[in-house]
Amino acid sequence: GVKLHTTRSWEFMGLEQDGVATSQSLWKKSKYGKDAIIATLDTGVWPESESFSDKGLGPVPSRWKGACADKQIKCNKKLIGARYYNKGFDKNYGGNLTSVYRTVLDYQGHGTHTLSTAGGSFVPKASLFGNGNGTAKGGSPQARVAAYKVCWPPLNSPECVTSDILAGFEAAIGDGVDVLSMSIGGPQRDYKEDGLAIGAFHAVQHGITVVASAGNSGPDSSTVTNGKIVVCLLGGLDYGTEKGLVVQNAGGVGYILANDIDSKDAALQQTDLDFLPASHITYKDSQTLLSYINVTKNPYAYITNLKTYVGSKKRAPVMAPFSSVGPNPVDPEILKPDITAPGVRIIAAYTGLVAPSPVPQDTRRVKFSILSGTSMSCPHISGIVGLLKSLHPQWSPAAIRSAIMTTATTEDNNKKPISESTGQPATPLNYGAGHVNPNKAADPGLVYDLAEDDYLNFLCAKGYTEKDLKAIALKPYKCPKSTSLLDLNYPSIAVPRLNGSAITIPREVKNVGTPGTYTVKVEAPAGVSVKVEPASLKFDKAGEVKKFSVTLKAVGKLATEFVFGSFVWSDGKHQVRSPIVVGA
Repeated sequence: GVKLHTTRSWEFMGLEQDGVATSQSLWKKSKYGKDAIIATLDTGVWPESESFSDKGLGPVPSRWKGACADKQIKCNKKLIGARYYNKGFDKNYGGNLTSVYRTVLDYQGHGTHTLSTAGGSFVPKASLFGNGNGTAKGGSPQARVAAYKVCWPPLNSPECVTSDILAGFEAAIGDGVDVLSMSIGGPQRDYKEDGLAIGAFHAVQHGITVVASAGNSGPDSSTVTNGKIVVCLLGGLDYGTEKGLVVQNAGGVGYILANDIDSKDAALQQTDLDFLPASHITYKDSQTLLSYINVTKNPYAYITNLKTYVGSKKRAPVMAPFSSVGPNPVDPEILKPDITAPGVRIIAAYTGLVAPSPVPQDTRRVKFSILSGTSMSCPHISGIVGLLKSLHPQWSPAAIRSAIMTTATTEDNNKKPISESTGQPATPLNYGAGHVNPNKAADPGLVYDLAEDDYLNFLCAKGYTEKDLKAIALKPYKCPKSTSLLDLNYPSIAVPRLNGSAITIPREVKNVGTPGTYTVKVEAPAGVSVKVEPASLKFDKAGEVKKFSVTLKAVGKLATEFVFGSFVWSDGKHQVRSPIVVGA
């Protein structure tokens, strides 16, 4: 994720400037995602939010087969579907669930936030306590949205049970969604044991693009008021808001949250939701502050109002410390993550049923809240997918993924390589192909496409039996005589172990632009030779497919565990870039 609000993140990605769609904006080309149908598998929805207003929308697309299967939810021409699935959760918990667990209404806020980020309508003057003020909107503001509630407030059991998630997938497929946004996940496991992977495969079989978050397991890597400002060390209570409540009850009027020695590398927490004026400082700054307090007879401090800065010169995007990092733990031959998008301090619609913080004493209610995580990045991509689906309804899920990946940028706003939060250069193991660039994704030139059989051949290469394949694909499938995990026609190349012998990897690209000749330019990883054959591809018409191969060979001992490079196909107008990751 990167540090932006949804009142600003779409402008950061070039879809608008000063609130107006630019001439090259994917918004303008796709009519703001008109009539794309975007759904979430999440914690439900708060239908009262202005983000789900249907003002100005025409009739619901006739292809829609869904419904509002909850009497507590009033759908409209924007929010066109709402269903909930709780049988698996109910069985795990032991039955006797309260009414909270028998409705699509969002009792956690997460689902409302993600759905509005993907496809929320324009809402002016959106803010959280005056912070992040601007017009909130989703990536596809003219899309229709649907909520499939499969996650529940935890009761000593998993929040999202696999059987409920699969039921949600099945319903979304039958209802006719175009994009399925899934900001949920769990431990990685083999595909035939992974309900999320199986559900996603079934969705792709029906032409639905599934977008999933990569997880938040990455490295650790106010008003001026007279009174006492307390310094609290990070640790102990789970949330800053809890610390604020303790300080308030003790008579304090503000507090400074300081990283201690045990948490010196912890990320700075947001203080938007605190009951009191607050600030979070690093371990280094905390030592300076504590030194000042210890040597000063009457130490004095004040906390100024929180401000939202627009057009900051600070480097962006920057990889968030919580963002999960590759390589892919199941199949390192497939580079993961695919892409990165805004995910830090995202302001979007929130439920009116619970407080914005998890503190029991918090009785506040907000229309919008600020959340961070790859759960917030995921619906940004889902919204962009909705735009691409509106513009190119014939594109497959693989073609859409390819367009997003091959047009991504690996540079920040200062034309320097994207960095980690520590300031060190990030790599494809952090950001995949790079940071999404929606306007360029509208016209990628070439795409790496995949058919259903390509995925099944990949599973064949993993050693899946015909019985395994039938259980997953719901039809018989016979494996080819020979296939490799590296053969999957993905827009990136990852070789987990490159030893002495050369490895040749096949790829093919489809022309989705005008006729032209593309030539390749290679940036080889350190210690690796890369040869692309042929070095030129001539396309006479749209839809034409050309094959090529990429041969990699170690030319010395790799300096680090992983080395990185890329190759780019260009016709002078399009730059079709694929990252290369090679492991020792």
